Amino acid sequence: MAAIDTTIIKDTPASPAAAGDYEYVIESKDLCLYYGKTMALKHISMGIRANSITAIIGPSGCGKSTYLRCLNRMNDLVPGVRVTGSSTFKGRNIYDRDVDVVALRKQIGMVFQKPNPFPMSIYDNVAYGPRIHGTRNRQELDRIVEKSLRQAALWDELRDRLQDSALSISGGQQQRLCIARCLAVEPEVLLMDEPASALDPIATSKIEDLMRVLKEKYTIVIVTHNMQQAARVSDRTAFFLMGELIEYDNTRKLFETPSDRRTEDYITGRFG
Repeated sequence: MAAIDTTIIKDTPASPAAAGDYEYVIESKDLCLYYGKTMALKHISMGIRANSITAIIGPSGCGKSTYLRCLNRMNDLVPGVRVTGSSTFKGRNIYDRDVDVVALRKQIGMVFQKPNPFPMSIYDNVAYGPRIHGTRNRQELDRIVEKSLRQAALWDELRDRLQDSALSISGGQQQRLCIARCLAVEPEVLLMDEPASALDPIATSKIEDLMRVLKEKYTIVIVTHNMQQAARVSDRTAFFLMGELIEYDNTRKLFETPSDRRTEDYITGRFG
């Protein structure tokens, strides 16, 4: 089986992506999303820099996860969704018609709120993506599995259990396995939707430590209800409210001296 071409759009010599002429790895401009006639995201404009952790906070139903899913077009899978405006990845609008969505989701991977390992072995979970993309050589798969598990801080814990069911390990290990599965296809961006909300404090701490290490190589965007978590791990934080981006700034500044009263009210617990 031939390897799948993972370039989301073919570069031309003068293209921005070919030249690397972009300030942000991901940038949304005037992005709106509709579920049928309901406007769920309202004119979102924000840029995400490489090798950083960006947190998105806000009350339930404010559009956090909806925005995150726009960044690798997961919302395409929802009937009746319509998107206007633009969201670019390395200078290219991911909503252009000639974008390869499968390749886009390889480059912009996603980890969900609830750990969702496949009902197969630990090894096969990590090897699944590379196999789909054409890797068949066992030695190469072994290398990828070990590297990915090491990156997810799981190798020492699971190296002797690779043929065990992924469903037999703890919830925290399952979530790190899902991160390893994502890393196995060598993405550039990791989207994390409440990745620690179902975990105990110890497992949550391991996920947060892992994010700090991973940002050296990857760009991370995390949605979280846990404002303490956002303050601990992120470089920049965006506050969403009722589908609008209210404030987006350096995390410390946003938490200590927010510019908008609504941000201050939310982070001090006056609502939400």
